[in-house]
Amino acid sequence: MVIALLDHPDLVSASRLFCAIPERKFSSSVEAKCVYLFQREYATVNPALVEIVGTDEATTCVGMVIRNCRTGMTCVAHLDSPDVVVVGLFQMMSLVSDRDDDDLLDVHIVGAFEDSDPHGECEEGYSLPLCIKIVEKLAESRYKFEIKNFQVLKHNTRRDSEGIAYPIFHGLAVETSRGSVIPASFDASTRGPDDIIRRIRLNASFEDPRRAGRLLDTYETHTDRFVITPFSWSERLVNFARIMRYRSDPEILFSTSTSPYAEGSDYVKNQKRVWDYLIRHPNWKQVFPSKLARIFERVGNTSWVMISET
Repeated sequence: MVIALLDHPDLVSASRLFCAIPERKFSSSVEAKCVYLFQREYATVNPALVEIVGTDEATTCVGMVIRNCRTGMTCVAHLDSPDVVVVGLFQMMSLVSDRDDDDLLDVHIVGAFEDSDPHGECEEGYSLPLCIKIVEKLAESRYKFEIKNFQVLKHNTRRDSEGIAYPIFHGLAVETSRGSVIPASFDASTRGPDDIIRRIRLNASFEDPRRAGRLLDTYETHTDRFVITPFSWSERLVNFARIMRYRSDPEILFSTSTSPYAEGSDYVKNQKRVWDYLIRHPNWKQVFPSKLARIFERVGNTSWVMISET
């Protein structure tokens, strides 16, 4: 099914059109109400409240969009493993459509370059198994949908003079009013709010059986707020931070990334920011006093402010 989709004339044409769109670079200077998603996060947005929803920093991951053509409700997720696909697709689809409705859902899939390495420890790579799982579960879905973009694998791969593969695109954005999906990147000022805590939550989720196989919910659709509910991190994670913090950049890249040659220029910097924070805050209760959620409300178009939970 993956091969058939990659070679489908409509999706080949859609890929060419997508590649012809200049990547839009989002920063705080862009006056748009935006919701940004990190790895393994998802969010459903109302076009009446949010103008842009997107994600980046994807190499072997997939940015996925599911949009209700009738209501405009749009869900975006950053899928990083086949393990989160089954529950993750249900989480996404159940928020944009009711199974009893006959609404058509547009689906866009972007990311996951050709990373297979016959001589590596993961011979088939990480991208292909993820794409296979997504397509399998979409085919089993009872929802009515149409795949509009399948910008993955060979459609999202370029090679340098030495034959090393890289993603063409690392991210996407949805213009919610029209439903158009474009190549996108986001700078540090737009990857918020609470980016370090959300990055730590990803690492901590691998040790939490309650979050196994699930996408991480951060954004409240009806209130246009980010709500980071309390979570804990282990002493093992803090010790790992202490060990890794002063390793060389190449060591960090090759020991923490599924695609060390393809990561963005700020990858190592962001890893160190997370480890610095864990070293300074080894006890998660310092970050979640009285086990209260961290809630952020929008101020203007581009800023967020943390408020107290009542």
